[in-house]
Amino acid sequence: MRLTTRPATMQDLGAVQALVELAYGTYLAEIGVEPGPLHDDYSGYISAGFVEIVPGSPDLRAIMVLIPHGTYLLIDNIAVHPDQQGKGLGTTLLARAEKVARSIGYERIRLYTHEKMTRNQALYLRMGFVETERVTERGLARVYFEKTLSDL
Repeated sequence: MRLTTRPATMQDLGAVQALVELAYGTYLAEIGVEPGPLHDDYSGYISAGFVEIVPGSPDLRAIMVLIPHGTYLLIDNIAVHPDQQGKGLGTTLLARAEKVARSIGYERIRLYTHEKMTRNQALYLRMGFVETERVTERGLARVYFEKTLSDL
């Protein structure tokens, strides 16, 4: 899938927050608590340059939050508009995150999901991620995954 992304600006803040609410709102019944991304500081993330958006009309198609850490790039969030889910956009964004990580010199990427989001976990395993730990953070039971990037 060909994908056009751009860095989010503060003018995108409302649209980013609205997309996250739409994308994660469906998980409330599944996991029993509000997903963590509903409480993130998107203003701070945008100011820091961590948010990429996939433009659409009239709504954003998707967003991705990538946060650099010492030895890895964290895929903190990929949120896809409900109308765009199931079309490969999330998988394409994961592949883009790998390219971004390589381009800035990272050899590893990490991500996490709620332990009850089993569809996400299955996707990450299919894409070559390995489960590394299970922890409770911010009151949420999270499963962390990691992928070592090769130069292939």
